Amino acid sequence: MKSEIVKLLGFVAAVGVVVAVGCRQKSASEPADSAGLGERAGAALDQAAAKTVAVATNVAEKATEAAKATAAAAKDVAGQAVEKTGAALERAGTATEKAGDNMQK
Repeated sequence: MKSEIVKLLGFVAAVGVVVAVGCRQKSASEPADSAGLGERAGAALDQAAAKTVAVATNVAEKATEAAKATAAAAKDVAGQAVEKTGAALERAGTATEKAGDNMQK
């Protein structure tokens, strides 16, 4: 019986040593030369974000140019409408003036 207890205590001590060695603090490892999966994924996300910003900026610039062109065209159309309305009012005024002269005669 004593030999069984000694064997059990020896086994427990051996397991304890294995656990202690396995759980001890590891020495600092040197960083790997190649980039890890996380670093490569982060770099890919950074590149995608940069491309997205470039595309969005390009779209915004084109939209601004289109809006300016539309505003200029609307201004020209409005100016032409004002000129035509002024001419029509001038003709109506002339016709009214002639009618007034005819009524006085």
